[in-house]
Amino acid sequence: MIEITMEGKQGRKIYLNPHQIEYIETDGERTSITLLSGKKYAVREDEKTILKRIINYRRSIGISVSE
Repeated sequence: MIEITMEGKQGRKIYLNPHQIEYIETDGERTSITLLSGKKYAVREDEKTILKRIINYRRSIGISVSE
């Protein structure tokens, strides 16, 4: 699981399963994560931070980044 900070929820932190992320969008100011289910989350982190967390998570469970 990766930690993200919800936008507009007083900084509430939640944990997402990165294997359920379909895509990450950014418009320069806002970042949103869309899951395979279609559910969207507006988050405070930028896309590079999210990608680093996903890579670190995958490494921690023994999945190679090159896959």
